[in-house]
Amino acid sequence: MDRLFRDLLKAIGEDPNRPGLKKTPERASDAMKFLTSGYDQELKDIVKGALFPADTDGMVIVKDIECYSLCEHHLLPFFGKVHVGYIPRKHVIGLSKIARIVDMFARRLQVQERMGQQICDALASVLKPKGIGVVIEANHLCMMMRGVEKQHSSAVTSSVKGLFKEDARTRQEFLQLIGQRG
Repeated sequence: MDRLFRDLLKAIGEDPNRPGLKKTPERASDAMKFLTSGYDQELKDIVKGALFPADTDGMVIVKDIECYSLCEHHLLPFFGKVHVGYIPRKHVIGLSKIARIVDMFARRLQVQERMGQQICDALASVLKPKGIGVVIEANHLCMMMRGVEKQHSSAVTSSVKGLFKEDARTRQEFLQLIGQRG
């Protein structure tokens, strides 16, 4: 990958041998490997038995999970917050595992809409909850730095299953608790 970044620098008219760029191909390669490290992760390895019996039916929410990803259309970053809520059936999951699952999907080339669905589907498959919801609020540099150049725009997407989809009151409670108007 180092060679590809070196070739990219040449293609844009830069000299990859000038002092400020000498190590850039290696650094850019390392950065790209980190930013796409989600491809090397699997859900089962993240969860690792961090499911715990629960006899509660109260909503569990982890909100404001920082999220950094790369838009698959332009390879530019998008970043924001992910909010996850679920109503347990028989199990709860370690709270840090939710953030790790978010990172697994964020560290792939993505579109926000699909990422929210992937997080929702993954947690639903592991937890088999009564209901689950994922809301993502993000800023996209592909809209801010190029194209329409709208610096104050953001995108909000949601993915819901079970009670969050079927029961408007449950969905409303979730949205209210994460600070969204419903």
